[in-house]
Amino acid sequence: MSQLSFDLSARVMRSLKPWRNAAHWRIAFSGGLDSTVLLHLLVHLAKSESFPPLSAVHIHHGLQTVADAWPQHCQTVCDALGVPLLIERVTVRPGASLERAARDARYSVFTALTQTDQVLLTGQHRDDQAETLLFRLLRGGGVRGLSAMPPQRVVGQGMLVRPLLDITRAELEAYAHVHELVWIEDPSNQDRQFSRNYLRHQIMPRLTERWPQAQASMARSAAHLREAQGLLDELANMDLALASTAHEFEWLGLHSLQLAPLAALSAARQRNALSHWLEPLTRLPDTDHWSGWECLCNAAADASPIWRLADGELQRSAGRLWWLSGNWLRTPMIGGEWQTPSAALRLADNGSVMFTGQAPRGALRIGYRQGGEVMAVADRGHRDLKRLLNERAVPGFVRGRLPLLFRGDELIAVANLPGLDGHLQEGWTLHWRPTDEDQGLS
Repeated sequence: MSQLSFDLSARVMRSLKPWRNAAHWRIAFSGGLDSTVLLHLLVHLAKSESFPPLSAVHIHHGLQTVADAWPQHCQTVCDALGVPLLIERVTVRPGASLERAARDARYSVFTALTQTDQVLLTGQHRDDQAETLLFRLLRGGGVRGLSAMPPQRVVGQGMLVRPLLDITRAELEAYAHVHELVWIEDPSNQDRQFSRNYLRHQIMPRLTERWPQAQASMARSAAHLREAQGLLDELANMDLALASTAHEFEWLGLHSLQLAPLAALSAARQRNALSHWLEPLTRLPDTDHWSGWECLCNAAADASPIWRLADGELQRSAGRLWWLSGNWLRTPMIGGEWQTPSAALRLADNGSVMFTGQAPRGALRIGYRQGGEVMAVADRGHRDLKRLLNERAVPGFVRGRLPLLFRGDELIAVANLPGLDGHLQEGWTLHWRPTDEDQGLS
């Protein structure tokens, strides 16, 4: 083994040490230089080291005619190395950023494939890390963005690991030439209309000509910023713990925070805590868009402010913040009678309802609040539904989709509200499961 191969092998082994006992390693294999070197390196290390089972996955985006030959190239390489290969074809949705759309398509596959105790290995190297830092700096990124690519993060039910982040492209090229490897050169990597390619070909060479250690220094800065982000995450978790209080509407299954503890923080700590909370739910807002949070937080007590974000919206109601996405943003519609009360009734864009106990007799139907409804309440006579909902501090966004049970024209139950959700003597209650979809996790 050459000194270069020995050195790279030792560095990759160190970065993969925490994952040696995983159930499976899968390489994201584009056929390019970095993933080709990573695949070759691991296959040869596996001859003398005890590794988890190794496979590869190639994502075919279909964006270029020349790319149609790449799956076969990847198959040939994997066959020669004895590595199983999965080829996945994806459709890239058109949008403002083709790079981002292609990345989203790739990572949707990676997320679905990576199961519990499995590791997805990708080939980003130190040059990529420096470009990422510079790119995000030019876009005005904060600490989270400038920490660039982490060495590992969660993907799907497992982990994504980048074992080449401390290795330069020049070192990968040298290894590839020593071992006479053949790899794909993507023509789009030369297209300088893409921002990253412009940085790679126009800016980085000039920086490294003046400062030869520029890429190493930028990668080191990214590591410092990751450490700073870790401290900010710890602070966010402390602040969020005070706002993550229990409430009587846990059954809604929604992400929710108590507003008062957050409002008592400084503006910077508010943004830090909310960014940490929102990050798994939506693409985070840019600096200018945070004015929406200020409007929501400072609105009058009787207002119902909404902060619309990329993948959903934040609403304020009943002293809490609520994250709404998916079906929660659609107006529920119901038609027809409840023909089989003994079985659950699925509601369009609104989950399902069912009875516990013996279903009441008569012609039953589910409706939604229109205004003016009244209901007979034990020992209280008839009461306006609006007043009953106010008494229980039902969040405003729930009121228009809370299933109401009618027998004929008579309102006889309001799902999930104790004392209103059934008939004690007849022994039945109306239960609503608001939604069967996930609540915006991305």
